Amino acid sequence: MAATHGYSNDKQSHINRLRRIEGQIRGLQRMVEDDQYCIDILTQTSAVNKALRSFSLAILDEHLKHCVAHAVANGGEEADEKVREASEAIARLVRS
Repeated sequence: MAATHGYSNDKQSHINRLRRIEGQIRGLQRMVEDDQYCIDILTQTSAVNKALRSFSLAILDEHLKHCVAHAVANGGEEADEKVREASEAIARLVRS
């Protein structure tokens, strides 16, 4: 049996979101191939970054509500580990 993750209930929604982001990336590639104006490329790059950041925050939120919450409810070393992992993930997101 596969593990259930916090995002499992919205998995298809997340896949659809990632496909849209993939399309944005392909659009960026086409813009460069077609010698589009630099500012237009930078504007699209900003939109891609925002979409990825939004996706990351949604996954983080679901992780906290599901994985971390269950571990904390059970207590012990697993809870400490899940909180540490979440803190490190938040730090990585803040730095990016």
